[in-house]
Amino acid sequence: MSGGETGRVTRRDTLLMLAVPLLWGLNFLAIDLGMGEVPPLLFLAIRFVLVAFPAVLVIPRPDCSWRVLAGIGLFMSAGQFGLLYVSMDLGMPPGLASLVLQAQVVFTIVIASGVLREHPTRTQVVGVVIGVAGLVVVVLGRGGHVPLLALMVCLAAGLSWAIGNVIARASRSPGGLGVTVWSGLVVPAPILALSLLVDGPEGVVDGLRAFGWEAVLGTLYTVVFASFVGYAIFNTMISRYPGSAVVPWILLVPVVGILSAWLVVDERPAPGELAGGALLVLGVLVAQGVLSRRRNPTSGVAKSQKRDPESSEMAAACSQK
Repeated sequence: MSGGETGRVTRRDTLLMLAVPLLWGLNFLAIDLGMGEVPPLLFLAIRFVLVAFPAVLVIPRPDCSWRVLAGIGLFMSAGQFGLLYVSMDLGMPPGLASLVLQAQVVFTIVIASGVLREHPTRTQVVGVVIGVAGLVVVVLGRGGHVPLLALMVCLAAGLSWAIGNVIARASRSPGGLGVTVWSGLVVPAPILALSLLVDGPEGVVDGLRAFGWEAVLGTLYTVVFASFVGYAIFNTMISRYPGSAVVPWILLVPVVGILSAWLVVDERPAPGELAGGALLVLGVLVAQGVLSRRRNPTSGVAKSQKRDPESSEMAAACSQK
Protein backbone atom coordinates (compact mmCIF):
# COMPACT_ATOMS: atom_id res chain seq x y z
CA MET A 1 0.00 0.00 0.00
CA SER A 2 1.45 3.39 -1.04
CA GLY A 3 1.99 6.38 1.19
CA GLY A 4 -0.72 8.27 -0.69
CA GLU A 5 -3.26 5.57 0.00
CA THR A 6 -2.48 5.51 3.72
CA GLY A 7 -2.19 9.30 3.97
CA ARG A 8 1.31 8.95 5.45
CA VAL A 9 4.17 10.56 3.56
CA THR A 10 6.97 8.09 2.88
CA ARG A 11 10.60 8.94 3.59
CA ARG A 12 11.37 8.85 -0.14
CA ASP A 13 8.56 11.26 -0.97
CA THR A 14 9.60 13.54 1.88
CA LEU A 15 13.06 13.81 0.32
CA LEU A 16 11.47 14.49 -3.07
CA MET A 17 9.32 17.26 -1.57
CA LEU A 18 12.43 18.75 0.01
CA ALA A 19 14.10 18.77 -3.41
CA VAL A 20 11.45 21.10 -4.88
CA PRO A 21 12.20 24.23 -2.78
CA LEU A 22 15.89 23.47 -3.22
CA LEU A 23 15.56 23.45 -7.01
CA TRP A 24 13.29 26.50 -7.10
CA GLY A 25 15.28 28.46 -4.53
CA LEU A 26 18.51 28.01 -6.49
CA ASN A 27 16.66 29.13 -9.63
CA PHE A 28 17.08 32.78 -8.63
CA LEU A 29 20.85 32.38 -8.58
CA ALA A 30 20.69 30.69 -11.99
CA ILE A 31 18.72 33.64 -13.38
CA ASP A 32 21.18 36.12 -11.88
CA LEU A 33 24.14 34.14 -13.26
CA GLY A 34 22.63 33.62 -16.69
CA MET A 35 21.57 37.15 -17.53
CA GLY A 36 24.97 38.79 -17.26
CA GLU A 37 25.25 40.93 -20.39
CA VAL A 38 22.12 39.40 -21.95
CA PRO A 39 19.03 41.66 -21.85
CA PRO A 40 16.50 40.21 -19.37
CA LEU A 41 13.59 39.92 -21.81
CA LEU A 42 15.75 38.23 -24.45
CA PHE A 43 17.03 35.81 -21.81
CA LEU A 44 13.43 34.98 -20.83
CA ALA A 45 12.35 34.48 -24.46
CA ILE A 46 15.15 31.98 -25.00
CA ARG A 47 14.20 30.14 -21.81
CA PHE A 48 10.61 29.61 -22.91
CA VAL A 49 11.54 28.60 -26.42
CA LEU A 50 13.38 25.71 -24.76
CA VAL A 51 10.54 25.07 -22.28
CA ALA A 52 8.05 24.68 -25.15
CA PHE A 53 10.23 22.97 -27.76
CA PRO A 54 10.66 20.10 -28.31
CA ALA A 55 8.55 19.12 -25.25
CA VAL A 56 5.34 20.25 -26.96
CA LEU A 57 5.89 17.51 -29.57
CA VAL A 58 5.80 14.70 -27.00
CA ILE A 59 3.65 16.01 -24.12
CA PRO A 60 -0.11 15.89 -24.85
CA ARG A 61 -2.07 19.13 -24.80
CA PRO A 62 -3.97 19.46 -21.50
CA ASP A 63 -7.75 19.40 -21.46
CA CYS A 64 -8.38 23.16 -21.43
CA SER A 65 -9.06 25.86 -24.01
CA TRP A 66 -6.46 27.91 -25.84
CA ARG A 67 -7.84 31.01 -24.11
CA VAL A 68 -7.04 29.51 -20.72
CA LEU A 69 -3.58 28.41 -21.86
CA ALA A 70 -2.93 31.92 -23.20
CA GLY A 71 -4.09 33.54 -19.95
CA ILE A 72 -1.93 31.29 -17.83
CA GLY A 73 1.04 31.74 -20.16
CA LEU A 74 0.77 35.52 -20.31
CA PHE A 75 0.30 36.10 -16.58
CA MET A 76 1.90 33.14 -14.78
CA SER A 77 4.90 32.88 -17.14
CA ALA A 78 5.43 35.96 -19.32
CA GLY A 79 4.19 38.49 -16.76
CA GLN A 80 5.67 36.90 -13.67
CA PHE A 81 9.08 36.03 -15.06
CA GLY A 82 9.31 39.02 -17.40
CA LEU A 83 8.83 41.41 -14.47
CA LEU A 84 11.06 39.30 -12.22
CA TYR A 85 13.92 39.31 -14.73
CA VAL A 86 13.57 43.06 -15.28
CA SER A 87 13.48 43.61 -11.51
CA MET A 88 16.71 41.67 -11.04
CA ASP A 89 18.27 43.54 -13.96
CA LEU A 90 17.34 46.78 -12.18
CA GLY A 91 19.21 45.70 -9.07
CA MET A 92 16.91 43.37 -7.13
CA PRO A 93 19.17 40.81 -5.38
CA PRO A 94 18.27 37.16 -6.09
CA GLY A 95 17.77 36.23 -2.43
CA LEU A 96 15.42 39.11 -1.69
CA ALA A 97 13.61 38.50 -4.99
CA SER A 98 12.81 34.93 -3.90
CA LEU A 99 11.23 36.33 -0.74
CA VAL A 100 9.27 39.27 -2.16
CA LEU A 101 7.81 37.07 -4.90
CA GLN A 102 5.98 35.08 -2.21
CA ALA A 103 3.64 38.03 -1.92
CA GLN A 104 1.75 36.18 -4.69
CA VAL A 105 0.03 34.13 -1.96
CA VAL A 106 -1.43 37.28 -0.40
CA PHE A 107 -2.38 38.71 -3.80
CA THR A 108 -4.03 35.43 -4.83
CA ILE A 109 -6.27 35.35 -1.75
CA VAL A 110 -7.34 38.98 -2.26
CA ILE A 111 -8.01 38.62 -6.01
CA ALA A 112 -9.84 35.30 -5.61
CA SER A 113 -12.07 36.94 -3.02
CA GLY A 114 -13.03 39.78 -5.36
CA VAL A 115 -13.22 37.91 -8.66
CA LEU A 116 -14.29 34.39 -7.72
CA ARG A 117 -16.23 35.32 -4.57
CA GLU A 118 -14.06 32.88 -2.65
CA HIS A 119 -14.12 34.89 0.53
CA PRO A 120 -11.15 34.36 2.82
CA THR A 121 -11.53 32.89 6.27
CA ARG A 122 -10.73 34.92 9.34
CA THR A 123 -7.37 33.14 9.57
CA GLN A 124 -6.57 34.04 5.95
CA VAL A 125 -7.45 37.70 6.59
CA VAL A 126 -5.06 37.73 9.54
CA GLY A 127 -2.39 36.15 7.34
CA VAL A 128 -2.92 38.77 4.62
CA VAL A 129 -2.59 41.60 7.14
CA ILE A 130 0.64 40.12 8.54
CA GLY A 131 1.98 39.59 5.01
CA VAL A 132 1.23 43.18 3.97
CA ALA A 133 2.93 44.42 7.15
CA GLY A 134 5.96 42.33 6.23
CA LEU A 135 6.09 43.87 2.76
CA VAL A 136 5.95 47.36 4.27
CA VAL A 137 8.83 46.47 6.59
CA VAL A 138 10.83 45.12 3.63
CA VAL A 139 10.25 48.36 1.72
CA LEU A 140 11.29 50.48 4.72
CA GLY A 141 14.22 48.22 5.57
CA ARG A 142 15.85 48.06 2.16
CA GLY A 143 19.01 49.51 3.66
CA GLY A 144 19.42 51.81 0.67
CA HIS A 145 21.02 49.12 -1.52
CA VAL A 146 17.87 47.93 -3.32
CA PRO A 147 16.33 50.39 -5.81
CA LEU A 148 12.71 51.11 -5.01
CA LEU A 149 11.74 50.63 -8.67
CA ALA A 150 13.28 47.13 -8.66
CA LEU A 151 11.29 46.27 -5.53
CA MET A 152 8.03 47.54 -7.02
CA VAL A 153 8.61 45.62 -10.26
CA CYS A 154 9.24 42.45 -8.24
CA LEU A 155 5.95 42.99 -6.40
CA ALA A 156 4.26 43.42 -9.79
CA ALA A 157 5.73 40.04 -10.75
CA GLY A 158 4.03 38.51 -7.73
CA LEU A 159 0.78 40.21 -8.71
CA SER A 160 0.99 38.79 -12.24
CA TRP A 161 1.64 35.33 -10.81
CA ALA A 162 -1.44 35.71 -8.60
CA ILE A 163 -3.62 36.65 -11.58
CA GLY A 164 -2.39 33.53 -13.36
CA ASN A 165 -3.30 31.49 -10.28
CA VAL A 166 -6.85 32.86 -10.32
CA ILE A 167 -7.20 32.15 -14.05
CA ALA A 168 -6.08 28.56 -13.44
CA ARG A 169 -8.50 28.26 -10.53
CA ALA A 170 -11.47 29.79 -12.38
CA SER A 171 -10.96 27.56 -15.41
CA ARG A 172 -10.42 24.39 -13.33
CA SER A 173 -7.36 23.73 -15.49
CA PRO A 174 -5.70 20.38 -14.77
CA GLY A 175 -2.33 21.94 -13.95
CA GLY A 176 0.82 19.88 -14.33
CA LEU A 177 3.71 19.84 -16.74
CA GLY A 178 1.39 19.84 -19.76
CA VAL A 179 0.02 23.27 -18.85
CA THR A 180 3.55 24.55 -18.21
CA VAL A 181 4.75 23.41 -21.65
CA TRP A 182 1.70 24.33 -23.72
CA SER A 183 1.09 27.70 -22.04
CA GLY A 184 4.78 28.40 -22.64
CA LEU A 185 4.03 28.55 -26.37
CA VAL A 186 2.53 32.03 -25.98
CA VAL A 187 5.54 33.46 -24.13
CA PRO A 188 8.48 33.79 -26.59
CA ALA A 189 6.85 35.93 -29.32
CA PRO A 190 5.51 38.82 -27.16
CA ILE A 191 8.55 38.80 -24.90
CA LEU A 192 10.93 38.90 -27.87
CA ALA A 193 8.86 41.74 -29.37
CA LEU A 194 9.17 43.67 -26.10
CA SER A 195 12.90 43.02 -26.06
CA LEU A 196 13.21 44.42 -29.59
CA LEU A 197 11.17 47.45 -28.51
CA VAL A 198 13.07 48.09 -25.27
CA ASP A 199 16.59 47.02 -26.24
CA GLY A 200 16.42 47.67 -29.97
CA PRO A 201 17.59 45.29 -32.70
CA GLU A 202 21.24 46.08 -31.95
CA GLY A 203 20.73 45.32 -28.27
CA VAL A 204 19.16 41.96 -29.10
CA VAL A 205 22.00 41.09 -31.51
CA ASP A 206 24.59 42.14 -28.93
CA GLY A 207 22.77 40.05 -26.32
CA LEU A 208 22.89 36.98 -28.53
CA ARG A 209 26.61 37.52 -29.08
CA ALA A 210 27.10 37.84 -25.31
CA PHE A 211 25.27 34.55 -24.71
CA GLY A 212 28.27 32.77 -23.23
CA TRP A 213 28.69 29.70 -21.04
CA GLU A 214 27.17 31.40 -17.98
CA ALA A 215 24.01 32.21 -19.93
CA VAL A 216 23.89 28.64 -21.26
CA LEU A 217 24.23 27.15 -17.77
CA GLY A 218 21.65 29.54 -16.34
CA THR A 219 19.19 28.74 -19.12
CA LEU A 220 19.70 24.99 -18.82
CA TYR A 221 19.09 25.14 -15.07
CA THR A 222 15.90 27.19 -15.37
CA VAL A 223 14.55 24.92 -18.12
CA VAL A 224 15.63 21.45 -16.98
CA PHE A 225 15.77 21.63 -13.18
CA ALA A 226 13.42 24.49 -12.24
CA SER A 227 10.74 23.89 -14.89
CA PHE A 228 10.81 20.21 -15.83
CA VAL A 229 12.24 18.37 -12.79
CA GLY A 230 10.71 20.71 -10.20
CA TYR A 231 7.26 20.56 -11.74
CA ALA A 232 7.43 16.81 -12.33
CA ILE A 233 8.10 16.21 -8.62
CA PHE A 234 5.62 18.82 -7.39
CA ASN A 235 2.74 17.65 -9.56
CA THR A 236 3.39 14.01 -8.66
CA MET A 237 3.30 14.84 -4.95
CA ILE A 238 0.20 17.04 -5.25
CA SER A 239 -1.62 14.19 -6.99
CA ARG A 240 -0.50 11.67 -4.34
CA TYR A 241 -1.06 13.62 -1.12
CA PRO A 242 -3.37 16.41 0.14
CA GLY A 243 -2.27 19.90 -0.77
CA SER A 244 -1.88 20.64 2.95
CA ALA A 245 0.92 18.05 3.08
CA VAL A 246 2.75 19.36 -0.01
CA VAL A 247 2.29 23.11 -0.44
CA PRO A 248 3.92 24.24 2.86
CA TRP A 249 7.24 22.89 1.57
CA ILE A 250 7.22 25.67 -1.05
CA LEU A 251 7.57 28.17 1.78
CA LEU A 252 11.19 27.01 1.99
CA VAL A 253 11.90 28.55 -1.45
CA PRO A 254 12.81 32.02 -0.10
CA VAL A 255 14.85 30.41 2.70
CA VAL A 256 16.93 28.53 0.11
CA GLY A 257 17.06 31.63 -2.10
CA ILE A 258 18.35 33.91 0.65
CA LEU A 259 20.84 31.40 2.09
CA SER A 260 22.25 30.43 -1.32
CA ALA A 261 22.61 34.07 -2.35
CA TRP A 262 24.34 34.78 0.96
CA LEU A 263 26.80 31.89 0.50
CA VAL A 264 27.44 32.17 -3.24
CA VAL A 265 27.30 35.87 -4.09
CA ASP A 266 27.70 37.32 -0.57
CA GLU A 267 24.25 38.95 -0.65
CA ARG A 268 23.87 40.03 2.97
CA PRO A 269 20.28 41.04 3.77
CA ALA A 270 19.74 44.11 5.91
CA PRO A 271 18.14 43.59 9.36
CA GLY A 272 14.96 45.30 8.19
CA GLU A 273 14.73 43.00 5.20
CA LEU A 274 15.13 39.94 7.42
CA ALA A 275 12.48 41.19 9.82
CA GLY A 276 10.06 42.02 7.02
CA GLY A 277 10.79 38.71 5.33
CA ALA A 278 10.06 36.83 8.53
CA LEU A 279 6.71 38.65 8.80
CA LEU A 280 5.90 37.86 5.17
CA VAL A 281 6.62 34.16 5.62
CA LEU A 282 4.63 34.16 8.88
CA GLY A 283 1.71 35.76 7.03
CA VAL A 284 1.85 33.07 4.34
CA LEU A 285 1.98 30.34 7.01
CA VAL A 286 -1.03 31.81 8.78
CA ALA A 287 -2.97 32.36 5.54
CA GLN A 288 -2.45 28.74 4.51
CA GLY A 289 -3.41 27.46 7.94
CA VAL A 290 -0.09 25.72 8.52
CA LEU A 291 0.26 26.89 12.13
CA SER A 292 -3.28 25.90 13.10
CA ARG A 293 -2.80 22.46 11.50
CA ARG A 294 0.31 21.93 13.59
CA ARG A 295 -1.64 22.61 16.75
CA ASN A 296 -4.29 20.11 15.64
CA PRO A 297 -2.77 18.08 12.82
CA THR A 298 -5.73 15.75 12.16
CA SER A 299 -8.93 17.59 12.83
CA GLY A 300 -7.82 20.80 11.11
CA VAL A 301 -7.17 19.05 7.81
CA ALA A 302 -10.34 16.99 8.07
CA LYS A 303 -12.46 20.07 8.72
CA SER A 304 -10.90 22.02 5.87
CA GLN A 305 -11.45 19.13 3.47
CA LYS A 306 -15.04 18.77 4.61
CA ARG A 307 -15.66 22.47 4.22
CA ASP A 308 -13.99 22.74 0.81
CA PRO A 309 -13.31 19.52 -1.08
CA GLU A 310 -11.35 21.49 -3.71
CA SER A 311 -8.95 23.05 -1.21
CA SER A 312 -5.99 21.00 -2.42
CA GLU A 313 -6.64 22.21 -5.99
CA MET A 314 -6.57 25.83 -4.85
CA ALA A 315 -3.40 25.19 -2.87
CA ALA A 316 -1.74 23.74 -5.94
CA ALA A 317 -2.77 26.68 -8.11
CA CYS A 318 -1.48 29.15 -5.53
CA SER A 319 1.95 27.54 -5.43
CA GLN A 320 2.86 26.91 -9.10
CA LYS A 321 6.23 28.28 -10.08
